[in-house]
Amino acid sequence: MKIREFGVEIWMNAHENDALYNLAETCVDSITVAELLALAGRNDAALSELLPMRMGYGAIEGSDRLKAAICALYDRQSPQNVIVTHGTIGANHLVHSALVGPGDVVVSIVPTYQQHYSIPESCGAEVRLVWLKPENGFLPDLAELEAAAKGAKLIALTNPNNPTGALIERAGLEAIAAIARANDAWVLCDEVYRGIDQQGDGFTPSMADLYEKGISTCGMSKAFSLAGLRLGWIAAPEEVIHAVSIHRDYTTISVGRLDDHFAAIALESADRILERSRRITRTNLAILDDWIAREPRIDYVRPRSGTTALLRCDLEMSSADLCRALQTETGVMLLPGSALDMEGWLRIGYACDTEVLRQGLALFSEFLARQ
Repeated sequence: MKIREFGVEIWMNAHENDALYNLAETCVDSITVAELLALAGRNDAALSELLPMRMGYGAIEGSDRLKAAICALYDRQSPQNVIVTHGTIGANHLVHSALVGPGDVVVSIVPTYQQHYSIPESCGAEVRLVWLKPENGFLPDLAELEAAAKGAKLIALTNPNNPTGALIERAGLEAIAAIARANDAWVLCDEVYRGIDQQGDGFTPSMADLYEKGISTCGMSKAFSLAGLRLGWIAAPEEVIHAVSIHRDYTTISVGRLDDHFAAIALESADRILERSRRITRTNLAILDDWIAREPRIDYVRPRSGTTALLRCDLEMSSADLCRALQTETGVMLLPGSALDMEGWLRIGYACDTEVLRQGLALFSEFLARQ
């Protein structure tokens, strides 16, 4: 199988270890094990639970405890509709590998995480791209989507969207489901940023709850600040879970028992962890919004959820050259739009430590003033 290089991951691997102010990170500021236990109302004695744990495979598809905690995040999912994976990245890969084959039509709403168009391409599918536009608030044009979805096997999207921070609310998701239903197509919705909307309780409905052929993927990394657990999941009809499990046997066997254990603790306290995440994302987006209002060479469409935004910068240099120069001169790391097939834009991750964001933006302003 031949596949394109993963633009975002290559850039991150090459640059993040040298960044002094990482404004390319997409996770809400990560928490320690001690912070996790405190948020969960546990103390250090909880670590003693690990001492008798045998380091075998554990529950192959995820422990009953973990799957019950995952189901609590949804309205209509049960343990038989859930399978645990190696991160959301593993969940997405398994869904595409299990459902997509040569000649199938896959519609990908872009920009998005590159998995959702490069993996179907590598499977021999015909991939049709529906581009989000800033003049539409980076929301999908439903007429364009309907035209592209003719004969589709699967429609793939991220909601909340990476990298724009756009949010498709219930009515929009139901409209996408109606388009998919008319074509008997699956909808894969990568919901790894779900739970940190800028308004209300932070939760948008899940595609798995709204559509009979809806597939939702998620994980512990972004909204839950626990990327180090490397744990994700798929919530989907049993037909999909069965198809995925066949592929999963070749790639995963099981996730780590420690990952399963700590993820269960975290999800049983999801309300407290997500409250922290919403406090960080809402505080930091206000800081970013104020900075952009004062910075004449930058504009954007204000995100409504997630941890990232796309910035448009009024400089006559490529996005990659700008990011290299910025990091070399200031230590501030951003992601070039070219890594997302979005030349002319920059992706910023604003959910880092608040002081890192403030200092990074100040240094970025000094850089822009010198150009």
